[in-house]
Amino acid sequence: MTQVEGLSDLRRRWGAIPAAVRAEVQAEMEAIANGLVADMKRIAPKDRGDLEASIGWTWGDAPAGSLTIGTVGGNEYGAMRITIYAGGKKAFYAAFQEFGTAKMTANPFFFPVWRARRRSVRTRISRAVTRGLKKA
Repeated sequence: MTQVEGLSDLRRRWGAIPAAVRAEVQAEMEAIANGLVADMKRIAPKDRGDLEASIGWTWGDAPAGSLTIGTVGGNEYGAMRITIYAGGKKAFYAAFQEFGTAKMTANPFFFPVWRARRRSVRTRISRAVTRGLKKA
């Protein structure tokens, strides 16, 4: 039986790829979420400050009582899914502000930020995958 030179090194590197890629993508997704949340807070209506204070992100599902406004990630990134949310007991009106009502015009704070950064989010995640592959 002939031993292939470098096979053990190839197996070691191949096994490290998912962990390295996952670490890079996870760090980049957190940075993206922090930037999105900061921009949303900056343009959110500032009546009492409750809405602004309620905007945040978490890995997985949003906290109980809050409105899920958007999700970054999903099946294509495995179990890595960041949920951006707003609202809760004090800021129950998050959806009213974003979409408006029959008696109130909309004051959107999520979708303008997401539309402006959607393309760069995809690019940044792709670059993180590439960095992770190079590190493995």
